Amino acid sequence: MKSIIKKNLITKMLLGLGTIAFLSGCVNDQSDKTYANAEEIPVNKDQAMMAELTSPPFVPTPVGKRMAKKLIVDLEIQEREGEMVGGVKYVYWTFGGTVPGSFIRTRVGDEIEFHLKNHPDNKLPHNIDLHAVNGPGGGAESSFVAPGHEKVFSFKVLNPGLYVYHCATAPVGMHIANGMYGLILVEPEGGLEPVDREFYIMQGEFYTEGAYGERGMQAFDMQKAINENPDYVVFNGHVGAMTGDNALQAKVGEKIRLFVGNGGPSLISSFHVIGEIFDKVHVEGGDLINHNIQTTLIPAAGAAIVEFRVETPGSFILVDHSMFRAFNKGALAMLNVEGEENKRVFTGEIHEGIYLPEGSVIQSMPSLDRKKPKEEMKALSFEDKMKFGKDKYMATCVACHQGNGQGIASAFPPLAKSDYLNADVDRAIDIVLHGLTGEITVNGNKYNSVMTAQALTDEEVSNVLTYVYNSWGNSKKEVTPQMVEAVRNR
Repeated sequence: MKSIIKKNLITKMLLGLGTIAFLSGCVNDQSDKTYANAEEIPVNKDQAMMAELTSPPFVPTPVGKRMAKKLIVDLEIQEREGEMVGGVKYVYWTFGGTVPGSFIRTRVGDEIEFHLKNHPDNKLPHNIDLHAVNGPGGGAESSFVAPGHEKVFSFKVLNPGLYVYHCATAPVGMHIANGMYGLILVEPEGGLEPVDREFYIMQGEFYTEGAYGERGMQAFDMQKAINENPDYVVFNGHVGAMTGDNALQAKVGEKIRLFVGNGGPSLISSFHVIGEIFDKVHVEGGDLINHNIQTTLIPAAGAAIVEFRVETPGSFILVDHSMFRAFNKGALAMLNVEGEENKRVFTGEIHEGIYLPEGSVIQSMPSLDRKKPKEEMKALSFEDKMKFGKDKYMATCVACHQGNGQGIASAFPPLAKSDYLNADVDRAIDIVLHGLTGEITVNGNKYNSVMTAQALTDEEVSNVLTYVYNSWGNSKKEVTPQMVEAVRNR
């Protein structure tokens, strides 16, 4: 009798577990059923989920094969002061406190309940236009919100792709130019293919009353914006956002996916990774896929998804290939890849010879004979010289010599513990003032590249060289404006 009862109990338990598994499969996995019209995808409204929002360069967890849900997005608008580049302050208008705004990740069929909050300390009303929305103004008409208030609206995402969102309050261009843009990803049913690493990058332009690198609080310049002549073109809101200690990280052999947007408001981006080829590009963030692409165009208020595998170690530079934007206005980031050398793919230098064609010249930067908008700020102490020098280094030198002075192998010599630099301070001053071309040897390694003459004042040269000499294990010399003047006049 006990044996019969035990068998019946086991049978009931197995049937119960089977039923639970069956129902769980029906609720959580829609992979076996497809819908011709995304509007018909059912949503379990009893299982609302708070959206995971992330700040750049990070992205939320992939959606995988989860069912369509009611997704609650809670996003706060903040007007907050930040640093554009060393010593340059700017009041950014942001979604979520960062430029670009928080990354939103959804899937086709999700019903989004969007809560847009305007912080009470803000000065202006704002709204949001999400390019993933099928409805008037992309949600802008339903989301106009004053400081200290909240607006709630909802929509169903119907089209897979990577979409820009931005503020659409008048003057629209000004709100976008102050940093009010971000990305929303709508994954297809079943999700995107898995990769090893994903990053969030967005280009934008800033138009300031002062020139690039001019210290102090900078206001927005409407006339420069109308003329489409930005002082800064940057990735993720400011110069150097993804360089030095903030560089993106990966390992040899990993597959990388970049979600790349262009907030604009005006310029087209020519997005390129120096030393890599995109295996796959979702053109303008949509279904069209191109393969084996060197550079991809991203229009203002557009996006692209790019994927590639890193086969060799080293530092890979991400740029807008309109190169003066990259090296002179800030549209530059770095991906540092660690791992073993792969000689089958890249051997590095195998021979070096001398090549001196007739007519080689040192190139120069624009002349200093131009009107300065404001009187130059002088360093009044050694601490000032170090601070101002670091700011100028980060604005002018970091792209080639890197944040910690390590340089770039075979291209730009290191400044850290540099025997060449420490041997002759007058020579260092002369190189900054007049440039250098031809072969030199630094710490036992040969370099043969060009450094352009820099358009810096005597004060700026003394500050930046004092910073370099007192950083990264160098000789701790202090360079004065008088020393620079003497070299300039000889």
